[in-house]
Amino acid sequence: MTEETIFSKIIRREIPADIVYQDELVTAFRDITPKAPTHVLIIPNHHIPTINDVKASDELALGRMMTVAAKIAEEEGIAQDGYRLIMNCNEHGGQEVFHIHMHLVGGQALGPMLSRTK
Repeated sequence: MTEETIFSKIIRREIPADIVYQDELVTAFRDITPKAPTHVLIIPNHHIPTINDVKASDELALGRMMTVAAKIAEEEGIAQDGYRLIMNCNEHGGQEVFHIHMHLVGGQALGPMLSRTK
C-alpha cells in the first residue's frame, strides 16, 4: 500500500499548488515557503519515502527529475548564473515530507552549503 502524503494530493491536484511542470513520471511545483527567488520542488509521481528506498526501477523517474530541473532552470532564467539541487534523506538530513523530492533553488547568489571546521 502506498503511503499518502501532501505531495500525493498535489500530484492528483486534490490540493492547490503552483505546478510548473507535470508529466507521467514527475511533478514540479513552487515551494510555499521559498528560500530564494526560485524555489521549486520536483517529485516522482509514485511514492518513494526516502532516498534509501530507491530501487533500480525508479531510475527513469529519478533521471527525469534531473532533466526537468534543467528545463525549469532555463525557463526561470537561472541556468546560466547557476542554481542548487538539494535532496534530503531522513530526519538528520532535514527531510520533512517522506516522499522524496528535489529542491531547485536559485535566482540569487547562494553561499557554501557546509563550512568545514578545523
